[in-house]
Amino acid sequence: MTTMLSNTADRLKDVLERPEDDINLAEAALLMAADEYPSLDVSTYLQRLDELAAGVRGRLPADATFEDTVVALNEFLFEEQGFTGNTDDYYDPRNSFLNEVLDRKLGIPITLSILYIEIGRRIGLTFQGISFPGHFLVKSETDVGDIVLDPFSGGVALSEEDLVQRLRERFGEENAPSAPLAPLLQAAGKKEILLRMLRNLKAIYVNNEDHAKALTVIDRILIIEPDLADELRDRGQLYERLECFRPALADLRRYLSLNPTDPDGGELHQRIVELERIVSRLN
Repeated sequence: MTTMLSNTADRLKDVLERPEDDINLAEAALLMAADEYPSLDVSTYLQRLDELAAGVRGRLPADATFEDTVVALNEFLFEEQGFTGNTDDYYDPRNSFLNEVLDRKLGIPITLSILYIEIGRRIGLTFQGISFPGHFLVKSETDVGDIVLDPFSGGVALSEEDLVQRLRERFGEENAPSAPLAPLLQAAGKKEILLRMLRNLKAIYVNNEDHAKALTVIDRILIIEPDLADELRDRGQLYERLECFRPALADLRRYLSLNPTDPDGGELHQRIVELERIVSRLN
């Protein structure tokens, strides 16, 4: 099993080292899921995406417009196939794994968006992810402007008024951002999408005090961005809780080298001194 996971990590690194346009978002998401499901056959689930896309294409007329294609995609995925947002158990970790989303037809905004983006790509639609506050969305650039869609809500199109209302619901009337929406609707790169998916999963594991799984998720985050200081700090703290003192010491040292002005640096320096003392006794 260790060899299999090592090979998976190597495959993931290979996928992520490609140029942005060449990164296969679904493949990367499935390779990340292999930590939780070591026997997962990535090719089988990629084939499942191909089959779903073929199902949409089979419903399209030869002269289908963009609007026709989106309607057919939404009807097929959400009405016929039954994919939906898991509002009953939103924080179930399975919602964050693309293989589980394909098996259970339940997900959260970001995994349903990955599904939507990947099937869209296979039928000729170019969707981009949007890291909208609190709720991941997708958009497509058209001749009449950007069309923003919410796969978690069945692919519904969102107007500017809808988006403003969502901000109000999230932050409250007084605290909702009053700046133009455009900066909040910037396209997210594929690595950014994967990072957000992993951070969601990390938060669930940390909340559940499943430190070992949270540690594995941070390992994957650091494959994408090796110098994310906060993730190194969090990993170091998790290592310490798991009594893995040497890697804890290494991560906390590196964190402070990347973020020397941290206002909590004094406390971290004390932890490092204590970890050095523990490690010296282990030698």
